[in-house]
Amino acid sequence: MTAEVVKANELTKVDPVFGQASFNDHEQVVFCHDKDTGLKAIIGIHNTVLGPALGGTRMWKYANEWEALNDVLRLSRGMTYKSAISGLNLGGGKAVIIGDSKIDKTPEMITRFGQFVDSLSGKYITAEDVGTTTADMDRINDVTKHVTGISESRGGSGNPSPVTAYGVYMGMKAAAMHQFGSNNLSGKKVLVQGTGHVGETLIDYLTKEGALVTISDINEARMEEVAIKYGAAIYTGADVYTADVDIYAPCALGATVNDDTINKLKAKVIAGAANNQLAVEQVHGRILMEKGIAYAPDFLINAGGIINVYAEIVGYDKAEAMRRTENIYNTTLEIFSHAEANNITTQQAAMSIAQKRIDDRKKETAK
Repeated sequence: MTAEVVKANELTKVDPVFGQASFNDHEQVVFCHDKDTGLKAIIGIHNTVLGPALGGTRMWKYANEWEALNDVLRLSRGMTYKSAISGLNLGGGKAVIIGDSKIDKTPEMITRFGQFVDSLSGKYITAEDVGTTTADMDRINDVTKHVTGISESRGGSGNPSPVTAYGVYMGMKAAAMHQFGSNNLSGKKVLVQGTGHVGETLIDYLTKEGALVTISDINEARMEEVAIKYGAAIYTGADVYTADVDIYAPCALGATVNDDTINKLKAKVIAGAANNQLAVEQVHGRILMEKGIAYAPDFLINAGGIINVYAEIVGYDKAEAMRRTENIYNTTLEIFSHAEANNITTQQAAMSIAQKRIDDRKKETAK
């Protein structure tokens, strides 16, 4: 078997990492491979100014390695700003494992990945994400201490999804307050796209408040199960982005607000759990602002999960984690006010506040 070799003088044309559009001054990108277990993973460490880079490990069947690299770069960058704006002394990191978690994942693969995490000596701390579970984090914990979201029986904080959902719920209520003049979601038509652990818990909060919830998911069996459980309607139209709703809550994968969808949206509020909802932040954030759609920045309102697992590092209890997560409501209102006062998008407002905290820390440590 032979592999195509790229000549040294052609490398500048390839730019596989530094030239990637999503590369944003990342400190370190680690490619992890183990032939025996079939592990192919990438760990992205974006920034460690505020502390070690903490972020979950996502296992996904990517179309190709470029897609996986793009995802880990975007996600790790998002974690930097998520931790910064939430007041946590953490940097931003993320990991992706290439493969179908339902078919390809094995205990040996997860253990081997944990060993790669351990080799970074705490610069990156992993956690649960799409395609991984609390049980996976426990297995990783067998070979490294640099993991959060382990089971409560091991002294961890357990599954972070319920706390993530609570933060999204708080952010959505704040966005409703800004847009509609009331944070009461009773009677509001909400489309929840994605019925995973976070999406389902969000649906629970919404239906209990009296919101009119419609759901969408590529997993039809899962969607029908959730619909029956909570009395939610299933979206049956041809294009989910044209749904006549007040609030759109993307809770699956990112970049659903893009060139193809943004002019179809009828919702007046976008508030969901998915990471990197804006395909191009500067472009689509500005269009949403011009269209009068209130966008609650995803890395702000979905920070409940990292607030929850941060407890394992600094030692506060579940009640404190929920209190800090509830404060997402106030921070979201502050972001809307800051954006309005400065005629900038909510994405820009949130990013500028988070970046200031990072810059201030840099100045402190430089003294």
